[in-house]
Amino acid sequence: MPTITQLDGAGLRRHAAELAQVLRDCVLHGASVGFLLPCPLEEAQAFWLALAPQVDSGERLLFVAHDAHGALCGTVQLVLCGLPNGRHRAEISKMLVHSSARRQGVAQALMRHVMQRARALECKLLVLDTCTGFPAQGMYEKLGFAVTGVVPDYAALPDGTLGPATFMHLRL
Repeated sequence: MPTITQLDGAGLRRHAAELAQVLRDCVLHGASVGFLLPCPLEEAQAFWLALAPQVDSGERLLFVAHDAHGALCGTVQLVLCGLPNGRHRAEISKMLVHSSARRQGVAQALMRHVMQRARALECKLLVLDTCTGFPAQGMYEKLGFAVTGVVPDYAALPDGTLGPATFMHLRL
């Protein structure tokens, strides 16, 4: 099982290059996570570094998984809603696992960890979106997430073609 830790802003800055590697690997393997091919490492690293102020402020919690050899192999974020009428909910974002670590329980371990953290913060509702029909959707369903709806042509896949997104929720 992976070791899961929460990174603060300084930790994010220290691990930005490793996080960029995971992000790029996911895009190269077809994940629609906001980036298009060829997904240069510099662009991926800039994305992570731009999140540092939100991680510093605590509005975005960043979790990482390390494998038995200490390599960063996955990540997930919990984005807290700061609006007065939404403080009971949070969004799961950028659930990423390096292709070399897939099918080993890393994603499920990250999700269970972030769900536990959300409960500890007294969140009552989690929301996320995922590529319709991709394996992650089945994992989220096994963890108890329900389909809220599907939006056609929601985002471009890494090759630029448009694909639907499934929005999901979980009441905690």
